[in-house]
Amino acid sequence: MRPRPGAAAQKRPHNGRVRRDGGHGGGDWARYWRSADLPLEAMHAHFVRHAYHRHSHETYSFGVTEAGAQEFTCRGASHVSSAGLVMAFNPDEPHTGHAATERGFTYRMVHVGPALVADVLDGIPGRPASPPLFTDPVFDAPQLAASLRDLHAALVGHASRLEQEERLAAAVTALVRRAPWRPRRQSPDPPLTAPAAARIASQVRAFLHDTYTAQVTADDLAVAAGCSRFAAYRSFHAVFGLAPSEYQRQLRLRAARRLLARGKPAASVAIDVGFADQAHLTRWFSRYYGITPGVFRRAAEQLAVPRNRIAF
Repeated sequence: MRPRPGAAAQKRPHNGRVRRDGGHGGGDWARYWRSADLPLEAMHAHFVRHAYHRHSHETYSFGVTEAGAQEFTCRGASHVSSAGLVMAFNPDEPHTGHAATERGFTYRMVHVGPALVADVLDGIPGRPASPPLFTDPVFDAPQLAASLRDLHAALVGHASRLEQEERLAAAVTALVRRAPWRPRRQSPDPPLTAPAAARIASQVRAFLHDTYTAQVTADDLAVAAGCSRFAAYRSFHAVFGLAPSEYQRQLRLRAARRLLARGKPAASVAIDVGFADQAHLTRWFSRYYGITPGVFRRAAEQLAVPRNRIAF
């Protein structure tokens, strides 16, 4: 759920960055992110005093309550979402929302356009024949909650466009498979054969090697391999054991090592290989190699210095 105009957090595009706006006071706060070119938004908020007037969204709205409890009306009934529970609202579904306790509640929400959900489902075997209508607005599904938190973190953080799309596909797939939704006729797709998957994976891999510094998308991979986005992801992961975004990051880090070994500064290396900035490079470099880019560069410089010869 996101505030109407004039509420605690205004809906203002901010170049993909998190936005903090003042509100009612009393501990209320909200941070907001919006995609520049996709029907995709994310919000992280804590409300004690703020209460949502009855409203709806044009999008699917999926969320997780992190702390406290919120109470809302939806589909003619009252519901409570406490810490760890998942919420799912269909497009144009009216609902309210307010704190259920004096301490308020903290939650994360992701709003996804119906067309984007349909695009994700289009590549899933056994998908719903039409857009799903979730039957319960709140339910307990820990793995799904984790998937939504991962998606939210990817959207508001430094994740690449490709990783954001992968997390979105994972979250929507998990919702359809685990959340209660109205049964529809399904049209199963035939599974890919091993040779077909190997061919697709090889084409995706070649494309990533050619474009690893660029902000590629799932659509780019699909075009390169001549298949659906889901088939490209599924085939690559099955053959190489990594998501395409993870493989792309690995290529960037390997390129960073080569440039650092030549003495290039970490700040410029980060930009050259496709990271957002030096801090972004440092975070992932440390996770992969256990040391910072600076430590690696200094070690490489020491190897390049010729040792003094001993005179006899």
